[in-house]
Amino acid sequence: MLSTNTYSLPTTIFLVLTFLFPSEAQLNATFYSSTCPNVSSIVSNAVQQALQSDSRIGASLIRLHFHDCFVNGCDASILLDQGGNITQSEKNAVPNFNSVRGFDIVDNIKSSLESSCPGVVSCADILALAAESSVSLSGGPSWNVLLGRRDGLTANQAGANSSLPSPFESLANVSSKFSAVGLDTTDLVALSGAHTFGRSQCQFFSQRLFNFSGTGSPDPTLNSTYLATLQQNCPQNGNGSTLNNLDPSTPDTFDNNYFTNLLINQGLLQTDQELFSTNGSSTISIVNNFANNQSAFFEAFAQSMINMGNISPLTGTQGEIRTDCKKVNGS
Repeated sequence: MLSTNTYSLPTTIFLVLTFLFPSEAQLNATFYSSTCPNVSSIVSNAVQQALQSDSRIGASLIRLHFHDCFVNGCDASILLDQGGNITQSEKNAVPNFNSVRGFDIVDNIKSSLESSCPGVVSCADILALAAESSVSLSGGPSWNVLLGRRDGLTANQAGANSSLPSPFESLANVSSKFSAVGLDTTDLVALSGAHTFGRSQCQFFSQRLFNFSGTGSPDPTLNSTYLATLQQNCPQNGNGSTLNNLDPSTPDTFDNNYFTNLLINQGLLQTDQELFSTNGSSTISIVNNFANNQSAFFEAFAQSMINMGNISPLTGTQGEIRTDCKKVNGS
C-alpha cells in the first residue's frame, strides 16, 4: 500500500535554515511552479515506468542522489562523463565504478523535461525528485522536494574516493563523513534505512563471511542462519558481483524492516549492522525506535532527505542548467 503521508519542512526549522544557510534557503518546493509546472509528475511517471521493468531502479536512483550530494554538494557532478574539461569522472571513482546505475533513466527524464520546458530543470533537481518518487512509489513516505539547484561545471573523482562512506568502515568513520557534510546521527541512521530496498554485490560484504578483520572467522554480529545463506550465495573466491537483497524480508518495499533485521543480526553490510551492534553507540536507541515505529522512521527519513538535498547546492547564477546531464554545456 502506498503511503499518503507527506512530510514538509516545519516553518521554524525553515527559518533557522534561512538564517544559518542563506544559499540553501533559496531552494523551495515551488521553484518550477511557473516555468515547468508538470516537473514532478514527469519525473514520477518515468520512475514508475522504470520500476515496472527493473525492481532495483528505485534504490539505484536514491543512491545516485546520495553519491552526488556527498561530493561537491548536490550538483549532479556524478552524472558527468569523462571528456572535454572533465578529465576524471566521478563514475570511475572506487565507490561508483561498476556499481552506481540508473543514468539511462536520468537521461530519459531529462529528455522529457527538455521537450516540455527546455533549459529549465537542472539535472541536480532531477536526482532529488527521482529519489523522492523512488521511495514514495515503493511504499515509503512522500515529501515536498526543495528545488532550485543548479548543475556543477566540474567533477571530483578524488572527492568521491575520500568522502563517500565505504561498506567496510567503522561506525566512527562513517559518522565523521556524515558530520563533514552537516548531517547528524539521526540523519545517518535514517538514511541508512534506504537499504530497506535494493541489492548489494558480494564483494561489498564478503569480508564478513569467512575471515572478518583477519580473525579467520565470520563476523560474530552476523546471524548464523543468515550467514549460511550468504556463504552459499557468495562462496569464497566466487563471483564478487553476484547480487543479494539488502533486506531479505521485503526486498523491493520501502518499510522499516531494515531496522527489525538489525535487531536480529541480519544487517547485510558491516556498516548496516554496526548501527545496532557497536557497544555504547547513540545509534542503538534510534534503531530501536525506527524498528518499533515505522511512522517515526518515515518522518525522520523524509526530513533527512531534505537535509541531504540541502548540502551545498549551487543556486542563483552559479553553475548552469545542463542540456545533457552527461556533459557540461558547450563541451
